[in-house]
Parts: sequence; C-alpha cells; structure tokens
Amino acid sequence: MRAIFWKEMADHFGRRRFVLLFGLVVMGTLWGVLVDTEQLVRQGDGFFFLDLFTSRIGIPISLLTFISLFGPVIGIALGFDSINSERTQGTLARVLAQPVYRDAVFNGKFLAGLLTLTIVVWSMGISVVGLGMFRLGMAPAGEEVIRLIGFGLVTIAYLAFWLAMAMTASVLLRNTVTSALISIGLWIGLSFFVTIAASVLADQLVPEVTTSEQALRHFNILTWASRLSPGALFTEAVSILLDPIGGRVLTLISVAPERLQGLLATPVSAGQSLQLVWPHIVALVAMVGGLLAVSYTKFMREEIRA
Repeated sequence: MRAIFWKEMADHFGRRRFVLLFGLVVMGTLWGVLVDTEQLVRQGDGFFFLDLFTSRIGIPISLLTFISLFGPVIGIALGFDSINSERTQGTLARVLAQPVYRDAVFNGKFLAGLLTLTIVVWSMGISVVGLGMFRLGMAPAGEEVIRLIGFGLVTIAYLAFWLAMAMTASVLLRNTVTSALISIGLWIGLSFFVTIAASVLADQLVPEVTTSEQALRHFNILTWASRLSPGALFTEAVSILLDPIGGRVLTLISVAPERLQGLLATPVSAGQSLQLVWPHIVALVAMVGGLLAVSYTKFMREEIRA
C-alpha cells in the first residue's frame, strides 16, 4: 500500500490539479488578509483569531463560508476519477496483475487524498493565523489554539465526506465525466436542497408559530432535518467552535428567555465546545465510513479485465 500511497501523492501534487489546490490555499489566505483587523479589534469580543475566520468586515463573505462552499470541490476533484480513470486506461488491471492486493489500491488512494486535504486545510489555517499574528502583533491564546485545532479536525472530516462520495461515484460509474457530474449534483443537492426541504417540512408540520412551544418544535424539526446534510453538520459544529458566545445559543434554546441575557454574555469554554461538537464529528465520520463501505465492497467484488 505504501507504493500506491506515494504514487497517488505524487499525482496529486504533480498534475494540473495542484494548481487548484494551491489556488485554494492562496485565495483562502488572501481572504483572511482582506479582513479589516483594525475594525475587528474595535468591534471584536476578544477572540480575534477566531474572528478572522468568521468576520465579514471588509469582505463579502467570511472565510468560513468560503471554505464550506469551495472546500467540497477539492474533495470531489481528488476522488471522482480515482478508480474509473485507471479502469478505462487499462492500468488498473496491470497493477492488480502484480502482487498488489485490491484493498491496498483502494486504501492507498483514499489515504493519499485524505492527506492532501489535510495539507491544504492546515496550510490555509496556519497561513491565515500567521498573517493575523503579524498584523495584530499578538499570538493566539490557548483557548483559541484549541478551538482552531478542533476547527481543522471538523473541516477535514467534512472534506473527507466529499472525497469518499467522489470515490464511491468513481467505483460505481465507469465514465469519469458521469462520476464528476453525479458528484457535483450530489454536492448541490446535499448542500442546498436538503436545507430547503427541511424548511418546507418544518413549515408543513408547524404551519403557525404563535407560542414558544410551537417555535421550539419548529426549530427542532428544522434543525434535525437539516442535519441530514453534511454541510449543515459542518456549519453548526464550526459555529460552536469559532463563536464562543454566539454558538452558545444552540445549547440554550430551551432556557427561559429571562435567563438568556446573562448566559449569552459568558463564552463557552473550549472543552465544553469540543463536547458539543463531538456528535457532529461522529456523524460526519459515520457518513464517510458508510460511503467507504459501499465503494470498498463493490471494488473488492467486481471483475476487472485487461
């Protein structure tokens, strides 16, 4: 598997798609640089390095929104032709004719893509934080470092889902163009249509919101239906991690309104935030495992001819 792994790593960083990877890192870094740090310090809540990822001061959308929108494109680009391109070119049969196990080919390709995503995410994050230190003249506090590490792990789990989905399409479909189109269609559907369907479902089940109980029921239906989308899980998790004060609202919906004012002014600790997002990480990893199980089983059982 080691040879397959390093061969795939060389392909990811040696082909034209490296321009896409490098371009995303550069654009994400520039996006963080464009944030107006002076106004951020004046209006900030003390978590300046977290605000670099969530603030919209001086830019049309936040860096967090930029990653959630364009990050899946990288995962899809790394996986949509991982299997079917080699099957079409005939190289897959030649590789398997050697003393190479099928699971080594599959695992090597997925791990290489996952490591590439990890390098892209951490390179972007470290660049934004490093330039933020240079502009702000201070280092991030321990709480911010823990939250940023958690943010990086959640982002990798989120992008790994799209990599696994693209690899599944590559295994199930023989045409690379078809697998790319199906992957992009699923990305659009899971990112946008699920949210719209969740809103429609909540409005149908709770057509009138006149009391606090109805509002809470409407919110719960909308939230749980939206969580069928990996994008909603990612957005909810990183909102808790990167917004210690605003993310607390998600945990205080059932608290009496007269008690919220004092509670919302108190930021959640990093440990508590990690506990809150742990179910989201488990759900994302479970989705990745389900997709890998389907594609792995199909790849191990299919007939491959020269």
